[in-house]
Amino acid sequence: MAESTECVFCRIVRGEAPAHVVAESPLSLALLDVRPLAAGHCLVISRRHEVWWHDLTAAETADLFGLARRVARRLKRACRPDFVATYARGRRIPHVHLFLVPSFAGDPLDRHFNALEGWQEGADALAALADPARRAEVAARLAAEPDEEAP
Repeated sequence: MAESTECVFCRIVRGEAPAHVVAESPLSLALLDVRPLAAGHCLVISRRHEVWWHDLTAAETADLFGLARRVARRLKRACRPDFVATYARGRRIPHVHLFLVPSFAGDPLDRHFNALEGWQEGADALAALADPARRAEVAARLAAEPDEEAP
């Protein structure tokens, strides 16, 4: 996908928008989120404009997650959280970015994930997904799909 002139992350990569860059690698940047969920909340972005991380090349994906791992380990030392939550989105800003959020027991992010886990474990609507025959069917469909390299 071509670089976007409107994308804030592309502007950061080009040096046209301010950011607190905390680490970088050849294909990715790590920066503090401007709307943090916790002190140290970072985003790891690809230098190339792409919406979804799974559409990056294998080299870009390895670089992105390698930088995320390095920064998460820094966050563990600097902020001393119970864990560093990692998740990927792309809805609000359509450019690859991984969230790295230091989290402590009982903080808003921990409560959010606890609520999701509670819903996952107890929701009748999800019971059919846990059925062994249904899971076997989905596993067979996934296994039958060939791996393909991103364009």
